[in-house]
Amino acid sequence: MEVITPQSEAFLFRYLNNISPTGHEASGQKLWLEYLKPYIDDWKLDNYGTAYGIINPGTGYNVVIEGHADEISWFVNFITEDGYIHVIRNGGSDHVIAPSMRVLVHTRKGDQIPGVFGWPAIHTRTDKDASLAPNLENITVDVGAKDKDEVLKMGIHVGCVITFQDGLTKLNDRFYVGRALDNRVGGFCVAEVARLLKENNIKLPFTLHLVNSVQEEVGLRGAEMITETIKPDVAIVTDVTHDTSTPLLNKKKHGDVRCGLGPSLVYAPAVHQKLIDLIVATAEEKEIPFQREASSRVTGTDTDAFAYSNGGVPSALISLPLRYMHTTVEMAHKDDIANVTRLMYESLQKIEHNHNFKYFDHI
Repeated sequence: MEVITPQSEAFLFRYLNNISPTGHEASGQKLWLEYLKPYIDDWKLDNYGTAYGIINPGTGYNVVIEGHADEISWFVNFITEDGYIHVIRNGGSDHVIAPSMRVLVHTRKGDQIPGVFGWPAIHTRTDKDASLAPNLENITVDVGAKDKDEVLKMGIHVGCVITFQDGLTKLNDRFYVGRALDNRVGGFCVAEVARLLKENNIKLPFTLHLVNSVQEEVGLRGAEMITETIKPDVAIVTDVTHDTSTPLLNKKKHGDVRCGLGPSLVYAPAVHQKLIDLIVATAEEKEIPFQREASSRVTGTDTDAFAYSNGGVPSALISLPLRYMHTTVEMAHKDDIANVTRLMYESLQKIEHNHNFKYFDHI
């Protein structure tokens, strides 16, 4: 069973190179749905842009597999009289990496205005300035305008979204590298599950909703909305987690998770014990490598939104190890992406119609 085919990898590059910042995910959702449609029975889109495909509709028992579609970005917040643009975050954008990065400013008319996050040359910084570090008050975008009026004439105004320009590449024929792997790789995995189900003629005894949520990066908002629409009986969420083998990370604080060793299965209050046991048993039976980690209080992913909705939805989280999260060089191992997909695909086949996930039946 080939999980990542040349055709699906070509889709991955199109999808990851597309720009879909939080609140502006429409173009990415169109690409995703176009790829998904041959493998599903129906699809829907909610008012804020969360898209989902449906397989085997109308059974009365609803299972969700989900990733999120949005990427972090910036908002234009203030334009100086000299034409420099100050920003605020749209999601968890990292001000430390911003200086010297190339950006695109997106206008409401659909134009993409090139710019850069400028930074004072090292020659101009004295010993007194040695502690100068990027922060939200001193990073600015330069679009080459002579003044504020020229910036405005470009169609740039307060509220326009700014994204980094970097695209997807491969490293050592093993890693995918770029911005927005968090978490459009999850949407890719969800779509690949649909393809595998179709191509292998797998008939599920329940209705499967393949969800690509919006606005996760600003508080799980898309998942909060769509779970009230679908009212799932079970939810399996995929998102990214930190590869803690990289320099400067503390394993005692963040756990021990590494790229290339398989998806990470998360233990947390929101993760239903009976469902995670089913996924672990599936991984062991199918010899799919996996790792484990724990999250205190919340997972910080759409798992929390699904779990605590509709009176409680049995939910689990399958995480993809990722290096350098929320940078333009996020790195994910090809084998891990394949194994996240395989684990969702195989776990779905272990869920029965009206599967009993009652918590006290498990104790």
